[in-house]
Amino acid sequence: MHNKIYIGVIGANHCSKQVAKLAYEVGQEIAKTGAILVCGGLGGVMEAACQGAKEQGGTTIGIIPGVKKEEANPYVDFPIVTGLGYARNILVVKNSQAVIALPGKYGTLSEIAFCLNFKIPLISLSNWKIKGMLKAKTPVAAVKLALKKIK
Repeated sequence: MHNKIYIGVIGANHCSKQVAKLAYEVGQEIAKTGAILVCGGLGGVMEAACQGAKEQGGTTIGIIPGVKKEEANPYVDFPIVTGLGYARNILVVKNSQAVIALPGKYGTLSEIAFCLNFKIPLISLSNWKIKGMLKAKTPVAAVKLALKKIK
């Protein structure tokens, strides 16, 4: 798997059905390209994205803030426990070649900052408006833009 593309998906642990649908579609699109989905492994955006990826035959990695693999959502193939809490956000970003940001709160904002600091391509599929972020209007466009920026 070392020669595969890794795309991160970040966003809220609790989200609306509309945001979950977007995340699900992002996960589907990532899987369709053969890329591996990387996320924080919990609920909300992360779970919906992982579910979308799994239902398309994709592979998912969840970098868990706690110390138990069981904390991962049921669609995570490879849970990586850290015991780091929010500090694990840096690991989500550093294990992604591009990141797609959906609505979230301060945890998501920290991941956005890490992307910008490390110059990892960052695509917004929400109303995040931060200098250095690229904007996409649909899940398909977000994944295409992520792949374009990686290659």
